[in-house]
Amino acid sequence: MELAHSLLLNEEALAHITEAKRAVFIFEWLRFLDKVIVAANKVDVKEKQKKLVEQLTGLISSSPGPPTRKLLAKNLAVLYSIGDTFTVFQTLDKCNDIIKNKDDTPAYLPTKLAAVACVGAFYERMGRMLGSSFPETINNLLKALKNSESQGRGEILLSLQKVLHGLGGAASSCHRDIYKNTRSLLTDRSMAVRCAVAKCLLELQNEAVFIWTSELENVATLCFKALEGSTYGVRVAVSTLLGTAMATALMPKQATVMRQNVKRATLEEVLELMATGFLRGGSGFLKSGGEMLKGASVSREVRVGVTQAYVVFVTTLGGQWLERNFAAFLSHLLELVAHPRATQTHVEAVYSRRCVSFALRATLGGLLGEKAQIAAAKEICMAISKQMKTVEAVVNDPSSENRTGAADVSASQHVMVCALKELGSLVQSLSATASPLIQEPSVGFLETVTSVLLHPSMAARLAAAWCLRCVAVAVPHQLTPLLERCAECINNLKNSPEAVSGYSFAMAALLGGVYQCPLGIPHSKGKMVVGIAEDLLRSASQNSRLSLQRTQAGWLLLGALMTLGPSLVRYHLPKMLLLWRNVFPRSQKELEAEKARGDSFSWQVMLEGRAGALCAMRSFVAHCPELLTEDVIRRLMTPVECAMTMMSHVPAVIKVHGAHLKASAAMVRLRLYDILALLPPKTYEGSFNALLRELVAEFTLTDNSANTTTSLLRSLCHYDDSVLMGSWLQETDHKSIEDQLQPNSASGSGALEHDPSSIYLRVPVGEAVPGPLPLGVSVIDASVALFGVVFPHVSFKHRLQMLDHFAECIKQAKGVRQQAVQLNIFTAVLSALKGLAENKSSLGPEEVRKSALALVMGALDNPNPILRCAAGEALGRMAQVVGEASFIARMAQHSFDKLKSARDVVSRTGHSLALGCLHRYVGGIGSGQHLKTSVSILLALAQDATCHEVQTWALHSLALIVDSSGPMYRGYVEPTLSLVLTLLLTVPPSHTEVHQCLGRCLGALITTVGPELQGNSGSTSTIRSSCLVGCAIMQDHSDSLVQAAAISCLQQLHMFAPRHVNLSSLVPSLCVHLCSSHLLLRRAAVACLRQLAQREAAEVCEYAMSLARRAGDGKDNTNINLNITETGLEGVLFGMLDRETDKKLCSDIHDTLGHMLSSLAVEKLPHWLKLCKDVLAATTEVGGTVASDGRRKEEDEDSEKKGEMDDDIMFTTLGQDDKSKPSVAPRWVTRVFAADCLCRIIHLCENADKAHFDLLAARVAKAKNPAGDFLVLHLCDLIRMAFMAATDHSNQLRMAGLQALEVIIKKFAAVPEPEFPGHVILEQYQANVGAALRPAFSPDTPSDITAKACQVCSAWIGSGVVSDLNDLRRVHNLLVSSLDKVQTGKGPSSQLYSESATTMEKLAVLKAWAEVFVVAMNIKKECQSRTAHEDDDVEEEEEEEERDERDILPPDSLMTLVQPELPALSRLWLAGLRDYALLTLPAEFSSQLPPEGGAFYTPETIDTARLHYRNSWASILHAEALWLSSTGFGTREDATEGRAGPFKGPSVAPVPSQNPEDLVKDRLHLLLGISIEFLCFPRAEEPIEDVMSCLHALCTLLDSSAARTHIAEDQLLAVELLNVLHRLLLTRDPPSVQLQVIAVVQKSIRAAQEHLERMRAVEDSGDPGTVLGEGGDTGELLPGNSLVFAAMELLVFILVRHLPQLKEKDSDAVRHSARHLSDDSSRLVAATVTALAELASLCSPAGSMTILPTVLFLITGVLRESAVKTSDNSVPTLVSAALQGIKTLLSSPPARVQQTQTQWSALVRSSLATVLEYSQPDVSGSSVDEVSLLTAITLFLLSASGELVGVSVLEKGCFDRFRHGLNSTEPWIQARCYQLLLSIFQHSCRSLSVPYIHTLAPVLVEKLKAVEHRRPSTPAELQAVQEGVKVLEGLVAMGEEQNRVQLLALLVPTLVSYLLDEAAFSLAPTNSKGLHEFALQNLMHIGPLYPVAFKTVIGAAPELKTRLESAIRSRQANSKAKDAARQPQQMVQATPTIKLKTSFF
Repeated sequence: MELAHSLLLNEEALAHITEAKRAVFIFEWLRFLDKVIVAANKVDVKEKQKKLVEQLTGLISSSPGPPTRKLLAKNLAVLYSIGDTFTVFQTLDKCNDIIKNKDDTPAYLPTKLAAVACVGAFYERMGRMLGSSFPETINNLLKALKNSESQGRGEILLSLQKVLHGLGGAASSCHRDIYKNTRSLLTDRSMAVRCAVAKCLLELQNEAVFIWTSELENVATLCFKALEGSTYGVRVAVSTLLGTAMATALMPKQATVMRQNVKRATLEEVLELMATGFLRGGSGFLKSGGEMLKGASVSREVRVGVTQAYVVFVTTLGGQWLERNFAAFLSHLLELVAHPRATQTHVEAVYSRRCVSFALRATLGGLLGEKAQIAAAKEICMAISKQMKTVEAVVNDPSSENRTGAADVSASQHVMVCALKELGSLVQSLSATASPLIQEPSVGFLETVTSVLLHPSMAARLAAAWCLRCVAVAVPHQLTPLLERCAECINNLKNSPEAVSGYSFAMAALLGGVYQCPLGIPHSKGKMVVGIAEDLLRSASQNSRLSLQRTQAGWLLLGALMTLGPSLVRYHLPKMLLLWRNVFPRSQKELEAEKARGDSFSWQVMLEGRAGALCAMRSFVAHCPELLTEDVIRRLMTPVECAMTMMSHVPAVIKVHGAHLKASAAMVRLRLYDILALLPPKTYEGSFNALLRELVAEFTLTDNSANTTTSLLRSLCHYDDSVLMGSWLQETDHKSIEDQLQPNSASGSGALEHDPSSIYLRVPVGEAVPGPLPLGVSVIDASVALFGVVFPHVSFKHRLQMLDHFAECIKQAKGVRQQAVQLNIFTAVLSALKGLAENKSSLGPEEVRKSALALVMGALDNPNPILRCAAGEALGRMAQVVGEASFIARMAQHSFDKLKSARDVVSRTGHSLALGCLHRYVGGIGSGQHLKTSVSILLALAQDATCHEVQTWALHSLALIVDSSGPMYRGYVEPTLSLVLTLLLTVPPSHTEVHQCLGRCLGALITTVGPELQGNSGSTSTIRSSCLVGCAIMQDHSDSLVQAAAISCLQQLHMFAPRHVNLSSLVPSLCVHLCSSHLLLRRAAVACLRQLAQREAAEVCEYAMSLARRAGDGKDNTNINLNITETGLEGVLFGMLDRETDKKLCSDIHDTLGHMLSSLAVEKLPHWLKLCKDVLAATTEVGGTVASDGRRKEEDEDSEKKGEMDDDIMFTTLGQDDKSKPSVAPRWVTRVFAADCLCRIIHLCENADKAHFDLLAARVAKAKNPAGDFLVLHLCDLIRMAFMAATDHSNQLRMAGLQALEVIIKKFAAVPEPEFPGHVILEQYQANVGAALRPAFSPDTPSDITAKACQVCSAWIGSGVVSDLNDLRRVHNLLVSSLDKVQTGKGPSSQLYSESATTMEKLAVLKAWAEVFVVAMNIKKECQSRTAHEDDDVEEEEEEEERDERDILPPDSLMTLVQPELPALSRLWLAGLRDYALLTLPAEFSSQLPPEGGAFYTPETIDTARLHYRNSWASILHAEALWLSSTGFGTREDATEGRAGPFKGPSVAPVPSQNPEDLVKDRLHLLLGISIEFLCFPRAEEPIEDVMSCLHALCTLLDSSAARTHIAEDQLLAVELLNVLHRLLLTRDPPSVQLQVIAVVQKSIRAAQEHLERMRAVEDSGDPGTVLGEGGDTGELLPGNSLVFAAMELLVFILVRHLPQLKEKDSDAVRHSARHLSDDSSRLVAATVTALAELASLCSPAGSMTILPTVLFLITGVLRESAVKTSDNSVPTLVSAALQGIKTLLSSPPARVQQTQTQWSALVRSSLATVLEYSQPDVSGSSVDEVSLLTAITLFLLSASGELVGVSVLEKGCFDRFRHGLNSTEPWIQARCYQLLLSIFQHSCRSLSVPYIHTLAPVLVEKLKAVEHRRPSTPAELQAVQEGVKVLEGLVAMGEEQNRVQLLALLVPTLVSYLLDEAAFSLAPTNSKGLHEFALQNLMHIGPLYPVAFKTVIGAAPELKTRLESAIRSRQANSKAKDAARQPQQMVQATPTIKLKTSFF
């Protein structure tokens, strides 16, 4: 392939390769040329042009295939347009000669077609440059057109289209010729030719005026004829032509109008023409006199095609045109559906209605913005009320002209259905945005719709009911009022059959919509419905005129009631079971008696009643599965079995009473089958025989003369097989009308009136309005489905009988009936096999298999392709169910033999599919041995060019085999791939099915090779390049499905070998496809973009923009309609969200935008913010949203100007306005998505760079790099966007806006404002925040929005942004008003939503208050601790003052706002917590729940209430705990209140008789219980804030002494708490949680200590004998009962988690370098150590001996790990905690009991030994902090001197450590060492200190003597000396009088030696001078202290005396001033500069 990549064709290489590969080689060269020629240097091209032209023209006559000729033509044309054009006419003549050639042989055809293609490409590229040669060329093509076959005709027409495009208006002389010669081909028998003509004429009408003037009628007639018998492709092409021609006739393009004087058609004429096609088809206009009488109906294809043309017509004219002319368009469409010709039979009427509905939906839904849609809805309303008036006139006027009137009424029902359906769809798509429309009194929307509920026709009544359901779902606050209104009307108009029927439909519909309204309806409405239904059923028999309607209505309402789910139905179940039992006879005897009684009417009522009852049961089973207990099922089975028995009697009854009962009987059967399919088959085993007889008779049409077929076959066959069944399952935008053309009975004729119960059921996926099929089809469908459920449970004997019976039935039937029976039987068999596979049961013994196999094999040769498909599918499923290799082998062999011998198309296609299906269901492993044979046969069949059908089926099966074989297929990849390429290069493009299957094969092959595609071996790169060539061919194909297949293949390739897929060409082509008119192509493009954006979002966006730039330059692809503007691909995708309705597509667009956002939003911040802003600020222009009051005044003025458009402006803009700007303003759904994107952008920035949330940093960074951008700089926009969303009409958007606002407040609350120190940046937006929140608290706002707003309020108040109390009050007042609402409780009259919505709102308010209170308390606490600090140290005052200036908010201001509400709040909080505690009880305690519900929930809504409580309890718990601990558990509050004031709201006050003690206990247990219950099982999805709130609450509780007392008294409670906390630590990691847990543990320990002290105090006064503390006399701690044990467990866990080295045994091994702990971790471990040290105090002496070894081991271990040198010699928190811990333990030794005494001594000694061991200089290396370890040793010596005296080993160790310290090179260590020694020397226990003095004092003296020669050079060294001198001084002071002289003899000479003489002093450095001063000062201090001894020493050594005297003299000689200045300095110097943070001694 690489050899093909050269500018000239490498002829040498071409000659070397095999014949088969030449075509691929040439194609690859042409592909390369296509890319390179545009980019190459023009000079190079011109040099080689001659040779290139030769090579290319040579290829024309080498019979190139379709893709090759297309590329060849394109390259030649581009070559001429870039290079010289000298020889272009020669080449053109050459091509013309080839076209004229008379050779008609198939071999010469490709050459001819290549020449035709070249001509087309030349003209398209160069157009008028080719001058006057065109008439000859065109005539030449037209002549050839007459004589060629279909492939040639198609190619010539495409070329003509290109010629016309290139020449434009210049070719006008030939236009008529082309028109005359091509128009007749519109009815060509080849569909591809019809498409080509339509496209050619479409090009022609751009310039040829006559097409849309004089010839308009003829063109229309031609189009209608072309639509007859058409395929989908033809319908799309022809309807585009027809619609565009009509639109141009109405609004001609400006340029053509200027050139010729044209008479424009009027709208009426155009619409009249279109209507002709809709009503009369292609039979001409006025010729239909005779036909009119015969009543021949229009062909469905024509009607569907014309419907599409209507849509094209309106779309071409654009949204603004539709807005202005909507009234005319609407009335025209409604007249169509009222026309008798459109509604000759019921099915035809339904089809016409669907067409009209489609035309309305596609235009209104897509082209109009929200504002315009509201205007359109008003128009529809007017049309409905007008119709209703005429109907009422007819109904109320019983005079003679009734016949015409009746016809009007029957026609009006169809008008009503279309209008109401569209109205419902409009309202549903507008959602809450439609509320102004519904509430506007002048429109009378609801009155109009409800008036139709009294229409005489059931279809209209149902449509009105459906419309009301749409209203309720869109605007949920209308739901309850509408239900009440209907109930009232039913009661008032009980005697009107229409009213009973209509209003019950409406109520049923409304109930069915409740599941889409999250806020629900009040529980009482369920009771109301049951009451009405019962009343209707009871009164049905009283009035025979009404009995039918009342019966139907009653059961319909009960069925609808079931959709409300188990929580409501539970209450009415006993009554329901009773009603069901009473409808059916109790016994066999009654059944028999019934048969003899009754007339035909009473039988009809009875059957309808039973059908209704069964329907209600089915609804119950479907919607309340939780209530289906064994008992309930048993009681349901009684009526169901009775119904089964009754079914056998009905035929006899029908014989007696007439055939009109058949429908009612069928309805009973349908309901019966439906409910049985939902119940477990085991429950009705006994009735299988009778049931199966019924079912089989049903679908084999035994008693049915009509040839009805089931509609289920499409769903039971595999989705991928659609390609074989024509366009059976293809999903298109026209699906809802294309369904009419499917072959099965009544396909696509779904309508509500076929089954009224569908009005309340869930709408099937993919449908806008439920459309159940006609009863005849539905019954067969239900019987087939039930057959599949029952079959797996039937005995083998019966299975055999049924299969034989099926074969017999097929044999008996003939012709069409046989096809119908066979289709039904196959669907049933497939359904049964599917059931067997799902149940994992087998088919049965040999004879059953044989019978089944015979049945299936027979159908593989059936001429009907659908049956062949079903048979193949059944064969595969049978193989799956049987699963035996021999059986599979037999089936495969049978097909092999057939395929080898058969020559007919039918059996070859059937058996090739059979092979594919076998592999599909058995998988590669099961069918591996047949793989080789299957592949070889299918490859051979795929090359059969004579029959494309065989190729299609063979390739499809091959794709199935490749898919299912997986890696086993690897050996066959190369031959299969080469076949695929060959076929792609040779099969004519008109055979799209073959190409689609080739695409499937290619995709499957790519998956098989998989990741191997990345490799670089020769074979792999060949496979890869073959795949890429295949994709390129398919991308260039004209069919959308083939292009979609190419995209999915490239997507696969990109997944496996991303480097080899060229995004620069793929992305632009995907962008072009986004505007395609084919749904599947758009889906494929978006799915591919989604995958690309996951990895390479930036590249994707860049390539898309480059496409937009290219389109802007307008060089090539001028004809592509692209909407990429400066917003790039993202903008296009946002725009698509407004137009697309397909769920999958929209979800992929969301994902794609999400991926782009994640990777690009931070880099391109302004771009993304602008995108979101543009979407959210959808302006009030055409189609904008209804702006909220006074939001945008200035824009309104602009829009007024826009309204005054001139007529001539209107002409010029038409046709292009839609393309340039997005057609509609963003709809609410898109705006909600944009608001979500906003929140995502903020979160992304949070993770990216801190400067996004720091204005100062952002400005600095922006100044350095102007290209960068930061979120904080756009804060104004963020607030504005959130504000716009939060104040919109749409509820969903308001929610999203409030969410965004909350995120903004939380993220930006702390950002300071650099210009105004002490203020924050958000302060300036407080007005916006207030304004955004206020509307959410208005009384008519839905609860969920108010709840969200409460959250935002609490976030805003708690954020501390607002410093002025008055400003804060505004938002605070909103919360106060809500609190009043909570206290008063809503009156039952005003309730719109369910009780759980009220629960949600009340709890949200309480939660918001709780959060505010918590913040207020925290502020208060901080202030108190701050003032405490101020009292402590006065020096910090200045600092404090500055701080006060900054915080304008006085500390208690928030508290002052909360204070007045607290008494009420605290009770409400307590009540809420009590509710929550009850609701969290396990199910088995449900009997303990109060029957009347709780303070804020009702018993009926308990399940939904739980969720709301779960969201809010944590904050409430924290607040209540704070309140209780601040008021001594509310005892003070209760006392002050004295329970005098009556308390509004829920009764939550505790029983007054309790004494305060019990009250405290109850409240404590409640709060503790909730906390422990939650902390036991915090689910992973619980927010970490809840866990934190809970822990804070526990901490707060334990701050209160009352709580501590209770917890300590009940020790098990504390143990339980600690165990739960331990468990929490195991599951939750964040350091904040762990720190908080430790705080709780410490407080629990403190509580226990206090308790123990109290007990001891009592003990001391009482009996001294008992031992207090844990462990008693034995020292045993019981796990589970022991608090100490529980605490140890938890604390050890934390230590080991953060310091895993602690648990390593090998202490003698080389020590690890200690891990550096983070700040959080070290704080945590320090707290843990402190807690550990406290534990011993809780134990008895024996108990403490149990835990002390562990505790000491751990603490010394922590010391070892943390004693590491720091750079600044500071003491780490951990070290000080460990030292403090050691001190705590040693300073409170256990009571002096003999036994413990020895243990204690041993412990202390071994602990010291441990410390000594790891502080050995050689072990510890250099990093150890010696000071800390020496401190620890000193602590041991001082605190536990008694235990350590005289232990020589330890003494020696201590001496060594100190000696090492004294000899240290670091002065800091020396200094500390001196300090520690001093404390030891001075110890009161002489036996301890003396050995140390004897050993270490000499060393000390030596060190000090040496200083004379090495004077200190740094302050640290100086200090070390000073400390040493202090020690000596201390020794002197300790010495006895008689030894003092000797001691001074050591000290004084040393000090004197430090003095300098005068000369040296002046030159000495500072530190040296300092030493001199220090020595002198000390000497002068010592002299007076010990005068006698001092004199003795000085006298003994005269030189000392002289030195001292000279020093004193020189000092006195210094000036007084200096003396004064120096004095304080020396004083300060004398105090030591090193202080430990904590004093340990």
